[in-house]
Amino acid sequence: MSGSLILIDMFVRGIAVGGLMATGIGVCRGGLSRDVKVASILASLCLSAWLITESHELWRAFGFAYPLILAAYPISGAFWLFIVVTFEDRSVTPLTLAPVVVLLATGMATDLMPTQTRDIMWAARNLAGGVLSLHALWVIARGWRGDLLLARRRARAFLMGFAALFGVLLVVLGLTSRLHPIGWWMMLTVGEPLGGAIMAVIALSTVSLLLQARGSMFGAARRPGVDGRAEAADLIMLRKLEGVMAAERWRHEGLTISRLAEELGAPEHRLRRLINQRLGHRNFADFLNAHRIEAAKRHLADPEQAHSTVAAIAFGLGYGSLGPFNRAFRAATGATPTEWRRQALGGSP
Repeated sequence: MSGSLILIDMFVRGIAVGGLMATGIGVCRGGLSRDVKVASILASLCLSAWLITESHELWRAFGFAYPLILAAYPISGAFWLFIVVTFEDRSVTPLTLAPVVVLLATGMATDLMPTQTRDIMWAARNLAGGVLSLHALWVIARGWRGDLLLARRRARAFLMGFAALFGVLLVVLGLTSRLHPIGWWMMLTVGEPLGGAIMAVIALSTVSLLLQARGSMFGAARRPGVDGRAEAADLIMLRKLEGVMAAERWRHEGLTISRLAEELGAPEHRLRRLINQRLGHRNFADFLNAHRIEAAKRHLADPEQAHSTVAAIAFGLGYGSLGPFNRAFRAATGATPTEWRRQALGGSP
């Protein structure tokens, strides 16, 4: 690699690292939730360390500091955590932090292993990173239609989807390089200038996204209503929506926001804005769950339905499987449906 190319590579990575660090400081000082702060700062630190340590020359400028390697080890877990907190509104818990902790611990353990065992552990860690990136891609794609925040929908469609795809590609390239380390595809790895430049562009784009759309992506869902005819039109649509929901349209499995907008005779983008800004929901699934969970609590607290299974109640409320119902119920009440039923019925089995 020529000296000028090395300097350009170091310069590009340095700008990306600087932007990530500035973003981490800005997020830390902002009025965002604890979960968003933790996930954003952790992702910024890990990505910065990864960009540095994947460049031999830049890492040498830092004196081959071992703490940078430690910070780079859980990059896949930190990226996954950022995605689920940002796009699924999940909390930072011991369970969601587990991938970060496991990748960090296994990375440290790999350094102490003999060569043959180290190669096996390296492959296992890369496969785990690939699985996390694939799941992140699935999370991004799955919630796109029901996302009520315009800035977050754009991030799903363009920036984060590409980042997740590139993360999967890097895992494939890493495994391929062990079998056949010579080929044009090696230019796309983060250790090479081209791959490093792509990763730097993703990092800087993420910085721009967080700085420009921070309030609309992470802030409160509500905002003051507008005046005049738009206000009146929203109130009319709101009454129609309330009537449809009172008729328990939410019980229908597979109900989408586009189908609901069609039934109301309203543009989809106006319905998205109404549910988000008037009713305070950040995605369509939360809006449906608000109705379904209230009905579930009534069913579970009814002694006459004590012999109905939780699964039967969930399916009757429009859930296609038991898992989403359990997660939504626990998020809303802090207890599982079975625990809530036991308490509601006075501890009766």
